[in-house]
Amino acid sequence: MARLPVVDYRRVDRALRQTGFAAVRQKGSHVFYRHPDGRTTTVPHHKGRDIAPPLLRAIVEDVRMSPDEFLRLLRS
Repeated sequence: MARLPVVDYRRVDRALRQTGFAAVRQKGSHVFYRHPDGRTTTVPHHKGRDIAPPLLRAIVEDVRMSPDEFLRLLRS
């Protein structure tokens, strides 16, 4: 299993959009994403704060991807 890094919101946003997710709404500092096939996830967008590996792993599980697939998206 891949070790997930600490990343900022912009990198997660870019990776999700590359796979077909769209930001559908925002409540406070949390952005809700939806894929046309029905998958959803929520990503926190706190200014000046990064997303830690445990939360990133939960996002990856929500979007039903493997950590390795998501890492490839983060690097592209």
